[in-house]
Amino acid sequence: MDPTTDNAGTTRNPDAARASLEALRAEIAKAVVGQDPAVTGLVVALLCRGHVLLEGVPGVAKTLLVRTLASALELDTKRVQFTPDLMPSDITGSLVYDTRTAEFSFQPGPVFTNLLLADEINRTPPKTQSSLLEAMEERQVTVDGTPRPLPEPFLVAATQNPVEYEGTYPLPEAQLDRFLLKLTIPLPSRQDEIDVLTRHASGFNPRDLRAAGVRPVAGPADLEAARAAVAKTSISPEITAYVVDICRATRESPSLTLGVSPRGATALLATSRAWAWLTGRDYVIPDDVKALALPTLRHRIQLRPEAEMEGVTADSVINAILAHAPVPR
Repeated sequence: MDPTTDNAGTTRNPDAARASLEALRAEIAKAVVGQDPAVTGLVVALLCRGHVLLEGVPGVAKTLLVRTLASALELDTKRVQFTPDLMPSDITGSLVYDTRTAEFSFQPGPVFTNLLLADEINRTPPKTQSSLLEAMEERQVTVDGTPRPLPEPFLVAATQNPVEYEGTYPLPEAQLDRFLLKLTIPLPSRQDEIDVLTRHASGFNPRDLRAAGVRPVAGPADLEAARAAVAKTSISPEITAYVVDICRATRESPSLTLGVSPRGATALLATSRAWAWLTGRDYVIPDDVKALALPTLRHRIQLRPEAEMEGVTADSVINAILAHAPVPR
C-alpha cells in the first residue's frame, strides 16, 4: 500500500495505521471491561467520518468508553450534559459583548472539539437537539450568519437511556438518520462485572485515566492514513446489489412503517468497507455487510405499533431480512 503523508509532512503507512487502531482495544481495556464491539463501532465511525448513538442503561460505562477512546487517540474531547433547559447556544457558542473593545466576539461552544460526548441527548427539547444537525452534517456551525468550521476529525458520540421515558424527548427520525451507527451497550457478563469490581477495589479511579495506564497509541495522522486506505477498499457490483437488496427489503417489510433510505444504504456500504479494511482485507465480502447491518440500520427503521406489541424488535426484523436475502458468491 502507498503511504499517506499528513499535514506536518509525517509519512504514515496504512498497515502501521491499522496496527495502531487495533492497539486501541488493548489500551481501552485498561479502563473499560468487555466492550470490544462498542470500541470497534466507534473506530468504524471515525474511519467513515460518522457519528454514533450509544444506548444503554445507566452505569454501563458509556461515558467512560468515550473518554478513554479520546485519551487513547490523543484527541480533544468535551462533554455536554443534556438537560431540559439547555439552549442551542450552550452547544454551538454565541457572540459575547466585550466592554473593553465595544465589539462582539465569538465565544466557541463545546462543539468545537474532536470528540463531543452528548450525554443523555434525549433529555433536551428538539430545538436544542437540532442545534447539532448542522455540526453533524456540515461539520460547521453558523452563528449570526457566519459559518465556522469545526476541527478535524470530528465525531459526536451521543448517549441515551432506553428505559427512562419520563422527561425525555425522543430523537426525530431526521436526526436519528444522521447517526452512522447505533451501538447498544449491554450489561456486563458475570465475570466482567467481577473484573470491574476487582479493579475498583484495587484503587481504579475512572476520572484519572492516566493513573490507569491509558496512553495515546494512535493519532489524527493514523486516522487520515486509515481513511485513505478505506477509500481504496474495493466493492464488487454483487456486493453493492446485496446492500441495496437488504435495504429495499426493509421498505417492504410488513412489520415496519419506515424502511431504510438510500442514505442508510450508503452508510452500510461505508461501514462495511471500514470493517473489511480493519480485518486486513482490501475488498468487501458479504460477511462484512452482515457484521455491520444491525448497528448501521437498526435506528433507521420504524416498527408498526402492532408488531411492537407482539414483541418484534428492529434487530429481529433486520436479522430475518439477512437470513432470507440471497448472498452473492
